[in-house]
Amino acid sequence: MSTNTFENINKKTVYGPVKSWRFGQSLGIDPLFQTSICSFDCIYCQLGKIQNLTIKRDVYVKTEQVLEDYREVIASNTIVDVITYSGSGEPTLALNLDEMIKGIGKLSPTIPQNILTNATTLHLPEVRKTLLSLDKVIVKLDGPTEQLMKTVNRPAEGVSFESIIEGIREFRKIYNGALEVQCMLMPLLEKDFEQFFEIMKSFNPNLVQFNTPSRPYPSSWHRENRGNHELIFDYKVNWLKELDKTDFEAMSKVFSEQTGLKVLIK
Repeated sequence: MSTNTFENINKKTVYGPVKSWRFGQSLGIDPLFQTSICSFDCIYCQLGKIQNLTIKRDVYVKTEQVLEDYREVIASNTIVDVITYSGSGEPTLALNLDEMIKGIGKLSPTIPQNILTNATTLHLPEVRKTLLSLDKVIVKLDGPTEQLMKTVNRPAEGVSFESIIEGIREFRKIYNGALEVQCMLMPLLEKDFEQFFEIMKSFNPNLVQFNTPSRPYPSSWHRENRGNHELIFDYKVNWLKELDKTDFEAMSKVFSEQTGLKVLIK
């Protein structure tokens, strides 16, 4: 794997930075790290098959390990435009996420901190409180029904669509930062797409980003696929069927017109 440019950046809890088309040089923080740990096992996940499908919140990586890895990055004068909590699964499953956010904030108070979350823990008041200090919270929402969630996201036992939506709504009431939604538009969503309109309007995100599964997913877990936007692989990967470009753009346009929300497509 010596030719893989992601070999060296994926051995620690802090990885990258990777070039994001939206955020510039995004430095990834992985509060889980030891293996893939998530409350979803999405059919398109770039991490491959999730090793630990759970809704249990725990300390998976010591806070000091993350801060030590982060200090190494900033000591090297690496250019960082934004810090993003994501990594090897659902970052809010880390019980010590609040400590990480505060610790990195003290080390680099001028660098924005964002998180990518599937919102499965936002029904918990302590999680909502932790995320309040972040500059941007980006939640995943791939469909407007329980059935679509079970088909696309394959959640851990105990996760309900209703609790996710209610958690996002409650968080929106108290959060002053930018709330964004990422949605993976797939062919099986088309027939239920209109149900999305009222749901999205109910928590009024600053931006809705529609994606298609343009990146393949590995057959098994590979840590080095965190932040891999370069499509560099030396292991087996699979591709999902994408929406036709015309249909994708049409659905995005209809959504924008019907909801009045700002939409970004990729």
